[in-house]
Amino acid sequence: MLDFTYEGNPAELPGLTLAYIGDAVYELYVRQQVLQQSVKAHNLHYLAVKRVNNNTQAALLLKVEPELTETERSVARRGRNAKGIVPKNADVQTYRKSTGLEALVGYLYLKHDEERLHWLLNQIEEVVAHADH
Repeated sequence: MLDFTYEGNPAELPGLTLAYIGDAVYELYVRQQVLQQSVKAHNLHYLAVKRVNNNTQAALLLKVEPELTETERSVARRGRNAKGIVPKNADVQTYRKSTGLEALVGYLYLKHDEERLHWLLNQIEEVVAHADH
């Protein structure tokens, strides 16, 4: 995606810090994917919003949780339990699960586990397809 080297151990970063990075990585991944579906800005926005929202991200975490390693589960749990500010328009539990997913994405990105990161992000389309039915 973008070449960046983090010198520390990503597993030791606070959950919200991992989520901060993970949010950007997730968003960039989605934008790259929807660009293959359309070039019109309005369509791009519509396609991206279906993938980058609390509900989709929370559903994605629930879908992949059984397949996560213990370390990955721990990272997602730390992100989910972090005491961030929940937007007024968001359900608290859904928002926290979404933050857990973002923390996991940030962790995998900083760890340079591209294979696992792509596996995780590729699950988005299955979640979106299921939500459309």
